[in-house]
Amino acid sequence: MAANFWASSHSKQQLDPEEVDVVPAADRERGITTEEFRLVKIHMSSHIWRLAQQVKVRQRVIATAITYFRRVYTRKSMTEYDPRLVAPACLYLASKVEESTVQARLLVFYIKKMCGPDDKYRFEIKDILEMEMKLLEALDYYLVVYHPYRPLLHLLQNAGITDLTQFAWGLVNDTYKMDLILIYPPYMIALACIYIASVLKDKDTTSWFEELRVDMNIVKNISMEILDFYETYKVDPQRGLSDEKISPVMNKLPTKA
Repeated sequence: MAANFWASSHSKQQLDPEEVDVVPAADRERGITTEEFRLVKIHMSSHIWRLAQQVKVRQRVIATAITYFRRVYTRKSMTEYDPRLVAPACLYLASKVEESTVQARLLVFYIKKMCGPDDKYRFEIKDILEMEMKLLEALDYYLVVYHPYRPLLHLLQNAGITDLTQFAWGLVNDTYKMDLILIYPPYMIALACIYIASVLKDKDTTSWFEELRVDMNIVKNISMEILDFYETYKVDPQRGLSDEKISPVMNKLPTKA
């Protein structure tokens, strides 16, 4: 698994931490700060999650869609690429790449159902199809994404702590509210989630980690990023960030004509 990752386009596109959360010039001109840029990505990642639950796709499709979404905004501005449209288009593209295709009309239907009278989120099928083509170009047609889920299961079994699977899996899910997948190898993210789970559930994994000969500084750094996220942001699984927190930021973005 790890060997395949290192030979993949995903590996070659990994970024340094300072390369994410860089606000594009067009967004800065609209008064969007680094923190607000981060808030939009958090909120729209949650939007993708909720929309995916409506159309009933596999976990891997959701994770790939969010990875595309976050990768796009290391290259393009939110002013040019409306996140309210990029989100469903990423889910549409990911569903095809992961061989679990969702029809665009279903996405349009459920967006209208979820967002009600808010016209800023209402798009037609042609809007999603057109944005899909723009996303392919923005992503340089590199669509393969490796995720922490498979190495997580393998590592938990290797450590003999499969009773932590559900807890650690939930932690991995939450890492997609951050940019970790753009920065770190998936197996290191999996290890960080196991590290957190073992500490919180009083499992002694010290000797196991030592036998792995991994860089524990990186594992602990990822773990701290995850715990800091929990401390800083309160994300409602059903609504994302509160309207009070996200609306002023979204209102800075242009709306469709």
